[in-house]
Amino acid sequence: MAVDILTVSSKGQIVLPAPIRKALSITTGDKLAVYASDNAILLKPVEMPAKSEFQAWMEEMQAYAAEAGLTEGDINQAISEVRSEKRA
Repeated sequence: MAVDILTVSSKGQIVLPAPIRKALSITTGDKLAVYASDNAILLKPVEMPAKSEFQAWMEEMQAYAAEAGLTEGDINQAISEVRSEKRA
């Protein structure tokens, strides 16, 4: 496992060392998920699905919602409720 010491800038930014970026194939524009627990921070590369994969997933979810009798209003209400809970 690669270990290095990073410095946080005045803007809260860090730089991932080139050997780590290279080992994990992280390039400009890649997305990373960040998890914090106790005194640990974990960065994990996020692989975005291809447009075709996302479209297939959306079609599957739309079919599920229709089968369950859910309307667009039901979905919007559920989203609003979840967002409200996260703000609280």
